[in-house]
Amino acid sequence: MISKDQVHIYTDGACSGNPGPGGYGIVMEWVGKAYVKEFSEGFQKTTNNRMELLAVIVALEKIKADKVEITVFSDSKYVVDAVEKKWLLGWQKKRFNKVKNPDLWKRFLVIYNAKNTTFKWVKGHNNHTQNERCDQLAVQAAKRENLTIDLGYSTQESTLFDGNGD
Repeated sequence: MISKDQVHIYTDGACSGNPGPGGYGIVMEWVGKAYVKEFSEGFQKTTNNRMELLAVIVALEKIKADKVEITVFSDSKYVVDAVEKKWLLGWQKKRFNKVKNPDLWKRFLVIYNAKNTTFKWVKGHNNHTQNERCDQLAVQAAKRENLTIDLGYSTQESTLFDGNGD
């Protein structure tokens, strides 16, 4: 029996204020190989949930191998439950009507493969080495100068108002 390659993805999002400056952190490990990569990015104004989800999306987009088993470890109940409890399927059927972060969930669906990807929730700030490192990366990213504009958040925020100041 041929065993598939395995990749473990650890993610975290951070936000100073919610909304506020935010960032994500990713640690990717190729199981059984000396391969560890870290990624992070910061944004001017966003939310914690957006950063949690964006971290997963960016990590999945970085995997180029076809036959690989992926385990995503996240301390975000929002992300893990949406996938594992199949909330996302319901949201998709309703065309993401009244769902927050539809731009990111649609982007997630393009890259997500349920056949080879599982999600595991880990308790945040609980001395989990990779989760703690992701948190550090996310917080550092949110504090950088010249932060990126989260266009999806900006668009989502602008649709909350009807033009009358209400």
